[in-house]
Amino acid sequence: MFDLTTLPPPVVIEELSYEAVNTRQIAQFKSHWAELRITYPELPDYDVTMLETDPAVILTETESYRELLLRARINEAARARLLAFAQKGDLDQLAAFYDIVRQPGEADTRLKLRVILAIQGRSTGGPKERYKSIAMNADIRVDSVEVYRIYRSPLIYVAVYSTEPNGVASPALLETIRGALTDEDVQLVNDEFVVSSAILNVVNLAFDIWLLPDADEATVTRAIDALKTAWAVEQSLGRDLVREWWVSKLMISGVHKVTPTAPMADVIAPPSEALAIGTVTPNLRGRAF
Repeated sequence: MFDLTTLPPPVVIEELSYEAVNTRQIAQFKSHWAELRITYPELPDYDVTMLETDPAVILTETESYRELLLRARINEAARARLLAFAQKGDLDQLAAFYDIVRQPGEADTRLKLRVILAIQGRSTGGPKERYKSIAMNADIRVDSVEVYRIYRSPLIYVAVYSTEPNGVASPALLETIRGALTDEDVQLVNDEFVVSSAILNVVNLAFDIWLLPDADEATVTRAIDALKTAWAVEQSLGRDLVREWWVSKLMISGVHKVTPTAPMADVIAPPSEALAIGTVTPNLRGRAF
């Protein structure tokens, strides 16, 4: 799946600076004043930075602020037309161009994913992104989908990770997805689908932990909560549980050091499998700087 965050910053979005705008306004004022002095030599040499209460200074600063607001509004309008930045109603308008309509309660992140899948899978003969798009369009409860074949089998396997408890797709949800994939308007004649819930593999974690001298022991509980919260956001089909990642999530304020003791290696998730964090067993080793 293409990651929009890897794109370079768009040139059309300008980095704003009040100081730069005001400096330009002052330079323009000085230039115009110098031209007026050619026509009216009796005018004095003028420095707009002499007094903050000078009307010319006040007008220049006011105009600079107005220009900054205008440029900020132009930036907002440019962002609204870019998929990586569009939100809410602006995103709905972009999605509609690809015949994608926001589902009830659907977050911007998921809607963007469906737009990307619609673009990547627009060929009627597949790629797999087409089937992913159809499955995710079928129901808001579809969190992620993996589509694959086993060797040269003609069967197309569709593994579904849902927003339902533990990510397990209910039979009713699987039937909804199967119906969407086999609709006569989208199914190719030789396509045969096997739709199933993703396999949920529970991983138990254990680690040694050292706290800073002034940290209370409840810090350990907060660290575990932070880890579980972070994984709830990241958890999806094929998402590996990397030791360096989960250790970093335990390093909250008050924690000096964390050493993982189980598992001793990264846990690799096959494309049709989702990993869940099971028991988390800390071993408080003491305190240190």
